[in-house]
Amino acid sequence: MLTKKQLDLLDFIHTRLQKDGVPPSFDEMKVALDLRSKSGIHRLITALEERGFIRRLAHRARAIEIIRLPDSLGRMAAPAPKDLGAVPAPANQTMAPVMAAAVELPVMGRIAAGVPIEAINQVSHQVAVPASMLSAQGQHFALEVRGDSMINAGINDGDIVVIRETAVADDGDVVVALVEGQEATLKRIYRNGGTIELEAANPAYETRQYPHDKVKVQGRLVGLIRSY
Repeated sequence: MLTKKQLDLLDFIHTRLQKDGVPPSFDEMKVALDLRSKSGIHRLITALEERGFIRRLAHRARAIEIIRLPDSLGRMAAPAPKDLGAVPAPANQTMAPVMAAAVELPVMGRIAAGVPIEAINQVSHQVAVPASMLSAQGQHFALEVRGDSMINAGINDGDIVVIRETAVADDGDVVVALVEGQEATLKRIYRNGGTIELEAANPAYETRQYPHDKVKVQGRLVGLIRSY
């Protein structure tokens, strides 16, 4: 038997895993269930784990595996009143495990997908990224995109781009480029003799050229997260 809150939380986690491939954060769970603190979420998670509905994976941030679901979840058409009364869980529906390992990455601020802006070096917040998006080697960080110069590459204003730290990039890679040690921008990089070309993916923006010693690659694009 599951309480109303336990059932609501299990439904919320399952829906987010199916939609995004990443489990919600404890803060998101707290808001969704209208709880005052995350300690209540910890108790609900522990109860669901003890009853065999979910499994938490050790040493991996926000990794939750759903082992089975009660039949009632498949028939829930509308939210029930918010109370703590017990809700019976009918014969359990077994299912293939649904698991998404998420890694918390620092969002280092905003990056211009337009003209370069001041270099970014401060963490603004954290974002959960599917582990499958990250490569086995190297450090990763995330940036919030401002501007529309990379729109034809599928990168929109407000997107979060996932960057692998590297000083090396091939021609045509989308990179975070530090220009003259002061300004950072997100562009495709090309080398032409002794110059570096930073090319936009929007015909409204011109390709900018710099001496090769004025541009430093700080990372290469490996993924993108978009909120709707």
